Amino acid sequence: MGKPTGFLEFTRQGPSMRPVAVRLRDWREVYEPQSDDAVQVQGARCMDCGIPFCMQGCPLGNRIPVFNDLVYRGRWDEAAEQLLDTNNFPEFTGRLCPAPCESACVLGIGADPVTIERLEYEVIEHAFARGITVQRTSTSESGRRVAVVGSGPAGLAAASQLRSAGHHVEVFERSDAIGGLLRYGIPEFKLEKKVLDRRLRAMADAGIIFHTSANIADDGTPLSNLRAGFDAVVLALGSTRPRLIPVPGAQLTGIYPAMTYLEAANRAVATDSVSQIDAHAKHVIILGGGDTGADCLGTAHRQGAASVTQIEIMDEPPHERPQDQPWPTMARLFKVTSAHDEGGERRFATETLEFQGDGTVSEIVLKYNHDGSVTNAPADLVFIAAGFVGPELEKLGLNSPGRLTTRDTLLVDSTWRIESLPGDTPVFACGDAVRGQSLIVWAIAEGRSAASAVDAFLNGVPSALPAPVEPYSLSW
Repeated sequence: MGKPTGFLEFTRQGPSMRPVAVRLRDWREVYEPQSDDAVQVQGARCMDCGIPFCMQGCPLGNRIPVFNDLVYRGRWDEAAEQLLDTNNFPEFTGRLCPAPCESACVLGIGADPVTIERLEYEVIEHAFARGITVQRTSTSESGRRVAVVGSGPAGLAAASQLRSAGHHVEVFERSDAIGGLLRYGIPEFKLEKKVLDRRLRAMADAGIIFHTSANIADDGTPLSNLRAGFDAVVLALGSTRPRLIPVPGAQLTGIYPAMTYLEAANRAVATDSVSQIDAHAKHVIILGGGDTGADCLGTAHRQGAASVTQIEIMDEPPHERPQDQPWPTMARLFKVTSAHDEGGERRFATETLEFQGDGTVSEIVLKYNHDGSVTNAPADLVFIAAGFVGPELEKLGLNSPGRLTTRDTLLVDSTWRIESLPGDTPVFACGDAVRGQSLIVWAIAEGRSAASAVDAFLNGVPSALPAPVEPYSLSW
């Protein structure tokens, strides 16, 4: 602990955001840089607790007090070494994770928690800038071949770990570019794609082979073909079937799942073109109050929407930790993202009754749950951000009874293996396809854990790769 009184002397201070009027004119990330001095002061706030609950709050088990102290001391290379031991992609979690570690920070009991997420961001950005090796490899090759299906955070984490153990790894992605949700689901203003591409270059330089437009299905490259050509297969398919809202008028044009809208916007930004689903000068309704809804909100702002209203069926969350969600749990609190700062209206406790329009949606009928009052609101575009209901398994032949959980996710055993598949080549699964819709940090943790199980199978002995979580682990 470099600064025993740091938590008493310094207040929490994250980076400033670029002015709203400026950032709405482009798609760049919203935060201004912080000086090294300012970041090191934040590292000094860590109390180096005897029992670091922050580490228990993190599914990856990041050694948070260790790298906090190293940041305070300006020992950036050592901090990166510690962080990369437990987290393959700090540049993603440092931008996108809702930071359950901060909810578990002991300092957060009576003050603002340490800015753990931002410190993570700073450590990995320093590592890239200083030319530190960020993708680990082995000094020897195992001669074993592993196919990873899906290139979201779970698949990339599994591939990264398996390559570090010396295995030949190939990643198969059905889209035209690698990254999964990171590529087409996360807006540019939260994750500039040059950050993703930088990581993928490091992985490719380490020998990982990427295949795009590779649809592992009965009408593409069947799973059986992969099993014939590899010693093991890892399915990291994600949870991509959207939850829709089956009310009258749901078939009208202009109503889209949130990911359909976000993908169109990301593709347009990548090609400097107008999105196929453009909110310019339109009245936009977003159904869903979570992070995906906020992503749609920020995207609609940048496209120049006439108005944007985000609707949540649940009551407005409390602004302070309630008694039934005590520390160190990750409490459900009222959240204000950068997109909310940019404008728009938020309505809570509001139910969707009907979409109206002549072929194309023009209005939405809403009921306020507390008094039953019903109102109509203009709606030229509606984006449904109500979550997901599981992976797409039909064309893989994996949706039969005995292969699914009660949540319609893939059923795996304690070693992440799909036991019900016959044949000598094992098939493992991880990430949202197993867990259901979850956080990026859980996807990375599951990818790392599945890689450990695959490595153990290939070598016939317990793996030296870490396995931070077990299948179907519960978070606080």
